[in-house]
Amino acid sequence: MKSIDLNCDMGESYGAYKLGMDDKIMKYISSANIACGFHAGDPQVMDKTVKMAVENSVAVGAHPGYPDLMGFGRRSMTLTQDEIKQYLIYQTGALKGFCRVNKAKLQHVKPHGALYLDAVDNVDIARSIAEGIIDFDPDLKFVALAGKKGETMRLVGEEMGLKVVYEAFPDRAYTPEGTLVSRKEFGAVISDPELVAKRALDMANGFIKAVDGSMINLEVQTLCVHGDNLAAVELVKTIRDVLQANDIKIKSIGENLL
Repeated sequence: MKSIDLNCDMGESYGAYKLGMDDKIMKYISSANIACGFHAGDPQVMDKTVKMAVENSVAVGAHPGYPDLMGFGRRSMTLTQDEIKQYLIYQTGALKGFCRVNKAKLQHVKPHGALYLDAVDNVDIARSIAEGIIDFDPDLKFVALAGKKGETMRLVGEEMGLKVVYEAFPDRAYTPEGTLVSRKEFGAVISDPELVAKRALDMANGFIKAVDGSMINLEVQTLCVHGDNLAAVELVKTIRDVLQANDIKIKSIGENLL
């Protein structure tokens, strides 16, 4: 039976501010990307989210971003390559601490927001991220954008010896070039569960339709639903049901890439 990972960005609440529905989403996914305090999250939220992942047998990944709490990590920042690497190690190390306390294994690193999208287009940023992962723990898997547009991230990671996991976003619209439509544009975020589930199935089968109707070929190993999407619970539930109905098993990144 074919298998694929279903991941979600989680642990993005902060202090008195609650974001996402992690407790409801967790039981439907196989991997959780947990915010590490720079774009969202705090020590209490990180600990609680790791605990929930353990209780639901969900694999844990670090979700480091730019130090941009006010902008939720969705604004690019001008940083040196060393700064990017050091910020990644700092955040991943913080989450690793909570994994150790809660007897969870840290499985992967997935950059967040603008850091992720900047790495798609900038080989130096992609290399800084990969170097940070290798310096911290070369056994961690590196999550990168699936498709031709993500080649920079993937090639850098693979050339440096990392296991790279190819990711697609069924709840986001795609440009003909194979990248995500800017959140500033209408229709960039998709919230219809049936449509998102169909897109997830298409991605699992190796393709997705761009906003202009053209088809993009994708090799996909993990599917992401954004936890701050107001329909996230229904999205992950419907995706899971549709994939399983089509003989696609939901398995974590670690189980799929041994």
